[in-house]
Amino acid sequence: MSLADSLQTILKTIPSDVRLIAVSKTRSAKEIEEMYHCGQIDFGENKVQELIEKYDQLPKSVRWHQIGHLQKNKVKYIAPFIYLIHSVDSIDLLETIEKEALKNNRTLSVLLQIKIAQEESKYGLTFDSALEILKLKKDGKFPHVSIKGLMGMASFTDNINQVEKEFSSLHDFYITHQKEYGLTVLSMGMSDDYLTAINCGSTMVRIGSKLFGKRNYTV
Repeated sequence: MSLADSLQTILKTIPSDVRLIAVSKTRSAKEIEEMYHCGQIDFGENKVQELIEKYDQLPKSVRWHQIGHLQKNKVKYIAPFIYLIHSVDSIDLLETIEKEALKNNRTLSVLLQIKIAQEESKYGLTFDSALEILKLKKDGKFPHVSIKGLMGMASFTDNINQVEKEFSSLHDFYITHQKEYGLTVLSMGMSDDYLTAINCGSTMVRIGSKLFGKRNYTV
């Protein structure tokens, strides 16, 4: 199946009000450009170095999303161009993003990553920590950061009830605080669980292997 066909197949399963982020980690600039010319403009990367290399090679109208864990010392490299940072998992990282946004005369858009999965390896804020950050933002802190919403990753499990429970817990928190803090994005769902995430209220899904095929880890 061509990338164009793959994209259309996925888009048919996604409601029009849910945004697709094509996860392009390990994919070539040529593959990304092919999908871009099919109308896909949002692409997500995990590693900053790979993101920078692709930014330099591809059209500047591509909207780049940092979806992987982000180290504070790497923020400066993506601050000039990044469209949305999905993975803000600490107040220290948010303070660094604020500093780099100011240096670049930009307002950087971010999502707060909430830890809803059972795995210890997953990053993320607690609900209480996220709420504290939202309150600080409302009180005037982080003037060069726009907190657009929340991101979460469910446990990697075949237990659909557990996945639904995790997604629903994040959706409930999102709905509870959406109006007060101006939240508009709930990023949940990847290739294996995006349909469940959409059913649980996701407004943004991050899909890689279902779009591009099996990932090439030799890149």
